[in-house]
Amino acid sequence: MGRDFLVKPVARPKERFGSDSCGWYIMTTDIGRDSIIYSFGIGEDASFDTALAERFGLTVHAFDPTPRSIEWIKQQAFSDRFVLHECGLSSFDGTASFNPPENPDHVSHTLLNRPSTSDRAISVPVKKLATIMKELGHARIDVMKMDIEGAEYDVLEDISKCGIRPRQILVEFHHRFPDVGITKTKEAIRMIRSIGYQLFHVSDNHEEFGFALKKDVKP
Repeated sequence: MGRDFLVKPVARPKERFGSDSCGWYIMTTDIGRDSIIYSFGIGEDASFDTALAERFGLTVHAFDPTPRSIEWIKQQAFSDRFVLHECGLSSFDGTASFNPPENPDHVSHTLLNRPSTSDRAISVPVKKLATIMKELGHARIDVMKMDIEGAEYDVLEDISKCGIRPRQILVEFHHRFPDVGITKTKEAIRMIRSIGYQLFHVSDNHEEFGFALKKDVKP
């Protein structure tokens, strides 16, 4: 499907946390026990979140409104540094219709159109990032990870308009979905860069991206 939409990432120190399938790279400079971490989209793999919490002694605020994911999380023996919030991230406050995966063995639901499973859609609570930060009393975000199955495009646009600037944004783009496409990811990358971010990582499958505010990207 072509890779011409990519911007070459800058070479900066980074470290990977999490499992082979659900791990993410972050820049660890200035990350410590007081860092504020938001992780949107947990599914049934919280290895990234728990690795960060264990390494730095910090608290990870995890968000997922999917019943199966919530049930799985509650069955785990996570420490108090893993805090679950049973809501999703969106560009609005309210409820959203989540379409289940076609494969019943999978857990990820999506806001995107999925005709084959729309008859089994569920209604879940969603909130804007500004709303979540206000409710939790946070004035900043040090790392924000998003694996939100296609909702990332509207969320990033909302973030750009409201002025919130997480120091690092980790995002999985879903241009592989038929209703999305590479053009939408190109536009999102241009928008992120235009509001002061620099790309520091792209995964081998060209779907997971890491961005950092330029003032936090040290030479």
